[in-house]
Amino acid sequence: MATSAFAAISLTGALGVLILLTPTPDDRRVTVFGDLATADRVAVIVPGADVTRATFDGGRRKAYSTPGGAARALVAQVRALDPAARPAVIAWLGYDSPRAVSLAAATDAVAEEGAGELRRAVARVRSITSAPVTLLCHSYGSVVCAKALPGLPVADVAVFGSPGLGVSRARDLGARARLWAGRGGDDWMRFVPPVRIGHLGFGADPARPSFGALLFAAGTAGHSDYFQPGGVSLRNLALITLGRASEVSAP
Repeated sequence: MATSAFAAISLTGALGVLILLTPTPDDRRVTVFGDLATADRVAVIVPGADVTRATFDGGRRKAYSTPGGAARALVAQVRALDPAARPAVIAWLGYDSPRAVSLAAATDAVAEEGAGELRRAVARVRSITSAPVTLLCHSYGSVVCAKALPGLPVADVAVFGSPGLGVSRARDLGARARLWAGRGGDDWMRFVPPVRIGHLGFGADPARPSFGALLFAAGTAGHSDYFQPGGVSLRNLALITLGRASEVSAP
């Protein structure tokens, strides 16, 4: 089992880029775009299934669909909305992303371990900066975030393309943060039944009004398009990161 991702990183370079320096026997990797020490806003992108070192920052036709590409797109959008902002965006693959077509992707066992790593990562960020932290959780990554949430010192959590969070209502998460949820019109996740049978499935759809999350518009985004430059989803995720809740557009 790999050690905590943040335990294996160091601060390097004038831009304050954090990278994994110690090779691990799996595909874990963490990179920070920006400088945590001087940031006024921090976002942590938690990706879903089928992410490896090869597809962490490249290796796909849509660059923004990788954690590294998504982080770059988010930094650019935040700065477009607020040129004075000092964002630090963490592309976090601190857990063993399951294969999309696998039993692991339909249960929360991997998410349980990932949640512990995410909590340690947030604690490490908190030791460096007091800036507000936002979790941006895609697909299976939203299950990881949900498991990590109770008492976690973050300001906002946005889940998108989520299969469910393992609870029936937002208030059951035990989160101190505001919870946002979005789903693109072309996201195939809308066809996944919002049920839990034994250990399979993740329950209620967080993008339904009855769940109790704050809903944000994601336009016609497909499952891997939430960070597409120029898209309404990326703009809203940037506004959430900036703490400008009143400007986030609803579906």
